[in-house]
Order: sequence, then C-alpha cells, then structure tokens
Amino acid sequence: MSYCFFIDTMQPEERKALHKNYHDNHYGFPIHDDNELFGRLIMEINQAGLSWETILKKEASFRKAYSNFNIKKIAAYTEKDRERLLADAGIIRNKLKVNAAIENAKAILLLQKEFGSFEKWLEHHHHKTKEEWVKLFKKTFKFTGGEIVNEFLMSIGYLQGAHSETCAIHKNVLKTKPMWMKK
Repeated sequence: MSYCFFIDTMQPEERKALHKNYHDNHYGFPIHDDNELFGRLIMEINQAGLSWETILKKEASFRKAYSNFNIKKIAAYTEKDRERLLADAGIIRNKLKVNAAIENAKAILLLQKEFGSFEKWLEHHHHKTKEEWVKLFKKTFKFTGGEIVNEFLMSIGYLQGAHSETCAIHKNVLKTKPMWMKK
C-alpha cells in the first residue's frame, strides 16, 4: 500500500508533520550509506506489529541506542549491550528484534566483505520480484518476513509502490534514482 494513502487522512498537526517529513524526504528515496540502509532495516523490523508512527517518534532513540546504526559497532555488541537495549524504554524492547539487529549487523559485515557494501549486495539482486527478495532476505537475515522486506525495499526505492504516480513526491524520487533503478 502506498504511503501516500496515509498522508491523505486527517491527523493532528504534529502527527501530520511527522508523517509528511518522512513521506516527502525519505520514503522511496535511495539510500547510499550502508549504516543508514541498516538503520532503515532496523526501523522496519521494529515496526512489525506496531504503527510506523510509533517508530518515527522513536527514531532518535533508536539512533542513540544502536550507536547511530554503525554496523561494525552493533555487530560487536555483547550480552551487556543486549541487556542495555532490552532495558531502554526509548526503543522497542523485544528480545527477538534486538537479537535480529545484532545478528543482521554481523550478516551485513559478511556481505560487505563479499560485495564491497550492503548497497552493492542490494544492487546485485536488484531486479528480483518481491517473492524472490523475501526468500533471499529470510536466507540472509533474521526477523525479515514478507511485509518487513516489502516495506524496507519500497522505502529505499528497490520495489515500486512507495508513491503513486499522481503523488507530487513521485517525480522527486525518480530524479534521485540511478538509471539502473529506473528500469
């Protein structure tokens, strides 16, 4: 479902501004920094079972708790770090989601070693169908079901559907995509 649908519904001004900023400046736009890509994956995993608004409100807390989404630092987290995260009221305190972040950071380090970057790994698999992506993610990462994979890939421009063609932001997103993503 297009994120544009959610923007069109009536909301209090603060909520509307939060969603509008994400919709207009982040959703569907390519991300070229591996740590930011990983951060988006952490956010999408944590959204499972919750509203995206809850996650957006907690983004600063996630950044702080998860070392500004630094993959190398998170991959080196210890049991003490797990306990710290599970005690942090600023984030989602779910053991499966916390463990997934740490284990997925380790997986991304291996992908970076093989492909040069997380982004290049994604590029290598670009023209997959949603179903193929889901199989690949389930094989590669923890806590990555169909909706998480779909939303992650739409949110970074790898799958269509982030914005309808009639959405004003759609053209802005297209301008930022490399040519190989537009095919």
